[in-house]
Amino acid sequence: MDRILVDTNIVLDLFTKRKEFIIEAQELFTLSDKNEIKLYVSSLTFANTYYILSQKMKLNDARKILRKFKILVEVLPMDDKIIDLSLESDFKDFEDAIQYHTAIENDINIIITRNLKDFKTSGIPVLTAKNYIETRSPVGSTV
Repeated sequence: MDRILVDTNIVLDLFTKRKEFIIEAQELFTLSDKNEIKLYVSSLTFANTYYILSQKMKLNDARKILRKFKILVEVLPMDDKIIDLSLESDFKDFEDAIQYHTAIENDINIIITRNLKDFKTSGIPVLTAKNYIETRSPVGSTV
């Protein structure tokens, strides 16, 4: 079973219903709901998502959404080692460095993001949700 770290932008695609990306995000989280894949998010993603949702809705509604979301994902901790590795990394974007090192330190085998260019030096596969869904589906079928 694939163990996948989902970057913040994919989570936000789902919750903010970003028109160009919502279908792939929904398909990805549906695979998790069906226990076909295991999805993880960093604690940073969980905090950032809460912050963004709380700007768009009532705080209780944001918490309610994230309580339901937590059923689909496992939240991975951020610790001193991940911060140190991120600070010393070649990543230009610190948040991406945290995502990457969270994945590495937790034996995750794929990162799903829309921000492929910032993961050029990744030692594990980095795909968009669309690319990942396409690699799982036989040609002409849908998930």
